[in-house]
Amino acid sequence: MVHGDWKDSKVAVMNYFQQKKICHQGGEEIMKIYSEDLKISTHERIEILDITEEVRRIINKSGIKNGVVNLWVPHATAAIAVNEHDVDLWEDIINILKRLAPLKGDYRHNAKYRWSVGEQNAHAHILNCLIKPGVSIPLENGRIYLGTWQSILFIEMDGSRSRRVHVQIMGE
Repeated sequence: MVHGDWKDSKVAVMNYFQQKKICHQGGEEIMKIYSEDLKISTHERIEILDITEEVRRIINKSGIKNGVVNLWVPHATAAIAVNEHDVDLWEDIINILKRLAPLKGDYRHNAKYRWSVGEQNAHAHILNCLIKPGVSIPLENGRIYLGTWQSILFIEMDGSRSRRVHVQIMGE
């Protein structure tokens, strides 16, 4: 399933992990670091969500104008990517992912944990290795430096689940 907008799904900022640090050198401020977790509830086994606007909101809250935005998915069966906001393209991506690593493939991981329905997810671990759980995006004048058609996409590969994306902004 594809959600065209983060508002279509259950995406919310978790307030329990919010951190702001200021690094000093010789009494002079040299860099700020702001971290916050984005909470995501997915609904499908394989699903793509656009989280761009929620990341922008966190950036605005940070007060940092220039630097880098690091996004990290602390899960072994989900990933993050930057690509076009086009739900038809997302369906194509999902179909290719399913062909690359079929849900019902002959996987040693799944055989090892055959007694656990929740561990029949070798396909998702394999796809995580291909897509990756992190991305860094430049921040200039308070705006993430994305191309005209680019969006930040959260890719669920073993849903439905509650997930987090760790957003860390570093700069000045």
